[in-house]
Amino acid sequence: MALHTIDVNTSPSYEVTVGAGLLPRCGQMLSGILDPPRKIAVIADSNTAPLYLKTVEQSFSDASFSVCSYVFPAGEGSKQLETLSEILEFLAENHLTRTDCIAALGGGVTGDMAGFAAAVYLRGIRYVQLPTTLLAAVDSSVGGKTAIDLRHGKNLAGVFLQPAAVICDTDCLKTLPAEVFADGAAEAIKTGVLSDERLFSLFEDGTLRTLPDEVIARCVAYKAGVVERDEKEQGERKALNLGHTIGHAIEKCSDYTIPHGHAVAAGLAIMARAAERLGWSDPGTAKRICACLEKNDLPVSTHFSPEALAEAAASDKKRSGNTITVVVPVEIGRCVLNKIPVENLLSLIRTGWEA
Repeated sequence: MALHTIDVNTSPSYEVTVGAGLLPRCGQMLSGILDPPRKIAVIADSNTAPLYLKTVEQSFSDASFSVCSYVFPAGEGSKQLETLSEILEFLAENHLTRTDCIAALGGGVTGDMAGFAAAVYLRGIRYVQLPTTLLAAVDSSVGGKTAIDLRHGKNLAGVFLQPAAVICDTDCLKTLPAEVFADGAAEAIKTGVLSDERLFSLFEDGTLRTLPDEVIARCVAYKAGVVERDEKEQGERKALNLGHTIGHAIEKCSDYTIPHGHAVAAGLAIMARAAERLGWSDPGTAKRICACLEKNDLPVSTHFSPEALAEAAASDKKRSGNTITVVVPVEIGRCVLNKIPVENLLSLIRTGWEA
């Protein structure tokens, strides 16, 4: 497979590298950026560690880094203050300094936890992303968002901190269960709806499975452009939340037993149907989006009632006072932000709830 590099021109800027066989080389690749000898704390979850932790530790050691590792229980349930506290104590116990670094090895939860820890430990140290899931590769590893969940909702506490580098080894995708691969496909399809016809068509024709490195690189390039123009999510970047307001509500209603990507897929489908039925989007857009989601083994509905979803979404972080911003797919490649009163959210969800 070809090696793809994408520059993310934020402050600070960094490079995303996508290709096969990169984890055994990650130490060498990062040596010029992190200037060894220094210490790296690898943060991984209990699913990822048995597969890749030894390879990454060896690669860092071979590149003259001092390495320590922390493994936490896999799952959204770990994305909380208790886990963050344990990671921070681990960093302190291992005497990491401001010239040292954290490496997030795993999926979106790991990236969030490691990034948040890097942002607050010693008021900020550097971190790198080593995404091992499709979801993390196409979306969460890029852009500098870090967050944890609170009892009242998902990602309600967090901070922006751009990574020093992102290294995405596409060989990791080979070990993903089908459900986890589909979870990432949801975020990739979302990007296609936002981006253009050409990218979206790659999810309709099966290219995501045959040439994942090219699809990942294109998704990353699109997101990089958005993040460069709106790093702190004051305007355009809010569009990347397409499907997420209802998706996060589905996650919350399920007590986070429904994976993020599957919830976002259902949220995207509900939003697309509502938009078309309200005359906000072009005819046929919802049908095409739903067909693409189903082709990639993703849900287009949920059994949670509109009332339950609206109540859960009322505490969404995209709420501002008595209004909430929803992302409307007008057509493939064009979405708009629509600020609506919070009390109108239930009607919106009801409109798109039935398939």
